[in-house]
Amino acid sequence: MRWIQAIFDILTNPQFYKITLTASTPFIFASLGGVFSEITGVVNIALEGIMLMGAFTSIVFTFYFGSPWLGVLMAIIVGLGMAWLHAWASIKWYGNQIVTGTALILLAQGVTGFLMEPIFGRPGQTDLIGKIEEIRVPGISEIPFIGKVIGELNPLVYIAFGAVVFSWFLIYKTVLGLRMRSVGENPEAADTLGVNVYGIRYFGVLMSGVLASLGGAFLSVGELGQFKELMTGGRGFIALAAMILGNWNPVGAMLASLLFGAAEAMNNQLQSSPILHVSASTKPLFNMLPFIVTLVVVSGFIGRTRPPAADGIPYIKE
Repeated sequence: MRWIQAIFDILTNPQFYKITLTASTPFIFASLGGVFSEITGVVNIALEGIMLMGAFTSIVFTFYFGSPWLGVLMAIIVGLGMAWLHAWASIKWYGNQIVTGTALILLAQGVTGFLMEPIFGRPGQTDLIGKIEEIRVPGISEIPFIGKVIGELNPLVYIAFGAVVFSWFLIYKTVLGLRMRSVGENPEAADTLGVNVYGIRYFGVLMSGVLASLGGAFLSVGELGQFKELMTGGRGFIALAAMILGNWNPVGAMLASLLFGAAEAMNNQLQSSPILHVSASTKPLFNMLPFIVTLVVVSGFIGRTRPPAADGIPYIKE
């Protein structure tokens, strides 16, 4: 009965839904990045590493210049650089995309861990440095219940959902989007019609760098105001699962991200529930909840989704 009461209290509390939106934001950014990369035919498991570098870069520039928004901008630039490395190795040199992505993840983990002490004076995590404050939306914030959910959020949360609309429109309602999808499905046919296959693939991968770095920046300067080593905690991989569950569609990826965000929010709320009295020894079990949901959902739907036909296959022009 205590569990039922705790879950009921959580589901009727607008704070749960606000936390869900906040927890979903890095998943939305990164899963959209995965969509851009993979619908053009390039697998990008480096999202985890790009997110980590985005989180680190944004907090470094906030630390030195006092501007979280400058930190976000520099995170995007670094994310573009990492994505370009992945594209250069995968597209120009036909490298194994999984190996290249893994190398970038290890690079990000090594660089961020190594630079913590020289920059911040200690390893592990930084002090509270600064973050982007929430903004209140006039009119909406006064609406009962709904206003407490969406009326006052971090600007990056609103940007994430705006990015979903932008991505859907670009991919399905523009000539560029048609070319992106054609390159991901049949690059040979697209090439014969005059489409620059390599250029489109570079664009897709670079967009994944922009979006994934925004997801990482949200974790540091958007949510916590500090950086912790390996703070992405596998979110890049969960974002890939959201992309697959969403069938490589921006709206589907968003809905899957909301599901995983809800699992993370439920985990946090259950741990802080005054009814359950969760002990420190059982907290690791609760922390597994988002990953358990990911495994169950993806294993249940993996056969019902279809990736782009040329996804992960290097295009060698004859």
